[in-house]
Amino acid sequence: MSFNFTFSVSLFLVIALVCVPLVGAEAGLQALFGIVIPYLALLVFLIGIVYRIIKWARTPVPYRIPTTAGQQKTLPWIKSDYLDNPHNTWGVIGRMALEVLFFRSLFRNLKTELREAPDYPEKGRLVYWSSKWLWIGAIAFHYSFLTVLTRHLKFFTEPVPFFVTMLEGVDGFLEIYTPAVYMSGLVLLLALAYLLARRIFDSKIRYISLVSDYFPLFLILGIGISGVLMRYFIKVDIIAVKELAMGLVTLHPKIPEGIGSIFYIHLFLVSTLLVCFPFSKLMHMPGVFFSMTRNMANNNRAVRHVNPWEYPVKVFSYMEQEDMFRKQMKKAGIPLERDIEE
Repeated sequence: MSFNFTFSVSLFLVIALVCVPLVGAEAGLQALFGIVIPYLALLVFLIGIVYRIIKWARTPVPYRIPTTAGQQKTLPWIKSDYLDNPHNTWGVIGRMALEVLFFRSLFRNLKTELREAPDYPEKGRLVYWSSKWLWIGAIAFHYSFLTVLTRHLKFFTEPVPFFVTMLEGVDGFLEIYTPAVYMSGLVLLLALAYLLARRIFDSKIRYISLVSDYFPLFLILGIGISGVLMRYFIKVDIIAVKELAMGLVTLHPKIPEGIGSIFYIHLFLVSTLLVCFPFSKLMHMPGVFFSMTRNMANNNRAVRHVNPWEYPVKVFSYMEQEDMFRKQMKKAGIPLERDIEE
């Protein structure tokens, strides 16, 4: 496998990001990395999200262009596909729910490959087959990430909501280590490793992968690894961490004593992710709701949709066109209704 420039640049950037708070915390800049940078990151995140959503919402869509994979509703005796070709709002809601919660379009994804075939030794044979590993990896990553985020609410709330405590109990049912091993953290790291390996070892995926594809994976992987290190190997003062988190939430921040450098690395990587989020492909999370190929009902055969941008176009009768181009038409040998007047 040849040298992968985009892979190397992304990895180097994340390593550099790890070194920044490591050096800063040792230099006594805990307030910068524990208060100032998280607040700035959250501000950039919120402004960026709102800006992108407003920009999408203001983009006009003159025509209905939903992606369809089934029969459209037409005549009463022809059965239509309610989810693959929704014709009303409830159908769109059902389709969007399946897409957002279960990644339905990714589940139905097909992989295409040109293979050698004895019958066609020169051209080969184009083979299609179902590709479910990507869907499994994506589902595992997103739901484990959601579980980890939900568990972290215990640091920002007092009292801790009941569903967070319940989720922690379910997530940490595997009593093989002290403290309890959270399955969501392990699944998150495994899913990230798979998604990263897919981009590294699949030549077609590697060819089209950019820094913007590798960098978020390495960044989230760094967040996950630093979190695992804090929980199981490099102990930090959880009480002090919650005191810092509650101070940030209540706008009365202060830096407690006894928080190690590994926590500031974790927090700095999270802040970097927040800053990058509105300007990266991670915006597909809110962007899916603004996808006009999925959020529209396909009722083109039932309702006539007129483009509001269209304007009256002046048309010409044949005789008016002949009057305009009579000399050119005669020169070209085209028959005329009325000859040129001498």
